[in-house]
Amino acid sequence: MAVNMSGAGGGAEVDADAHLRETRLSSQALFKGNFLHAFRDDVALPDGSLAQREYLVHPGAVMVIPLATDSEGHLRLVLERQFRYPVNRVMVEFPAGKLDPGESVLACAIRELHEETGYRAHEWARAGVMHPVISYSTEFIEVWFARGLVAGERSLDAGEFLDVFTATPQELLQWCCDGTVTDAKTLAGALWLQNVLSGAWTLDWQTAP
Repeated sequence: MAVNMSGAGGGAEVDADAHLRETRLSSQALFKGNFLHAFRDDVALPDGSLAQREYLVHPGAVMVIPLATDSEGHLRLVLERQFRYPVNRVMVEFPAGKLDPGESVLACAIRELHEETGYRAHEWARAGVMHPVISYSTEFIEVWFARGLVAGERSLDAGEFLDVFTATPQELLQWCCDGTVTDAKTLAGALWLQNVLSGAWTLDWQTAP
């Protein structure tokens, strides 16, 4: 954040966060995988002392909150159950996936929803962006809502195994409360969903390209 300190001395801007910022002095690549790249940087802290920071560079991802309706017109959410190796458990999640090189976030959302669930959506709305692991990763996740769903065939990646199911918003919120859902992006998605359904937050819907 910059503050404009205009006056007799001109229109110079002062960085109001200068007392918090760290400055990179050097950077060393530690590991390069298929989509994660690990670094260790030497940095100067605001007080002039030195420290090291280790972090992962991530290409970014998209999460979709798909809004479906049952035969009686009641709202249902499309969710997934998927085994996550690092935590050694099956997790309940909203559909999500990483960005391909040069891919727009909306194109990624459309692709991931169809590949993982088989659904295509008539309308889309961007909710915002979240940074799930700010202490050690550059990862960001764009959050999109989808509605007007039409079912179709899934197209899972090789080696990808997941169940697709639907639940009510009340069921999802209960799972967030009782610890059934612990995935950070899905917890954040439930917050967005709750505020959108209450009318506290609004969405700008657009027809799918």
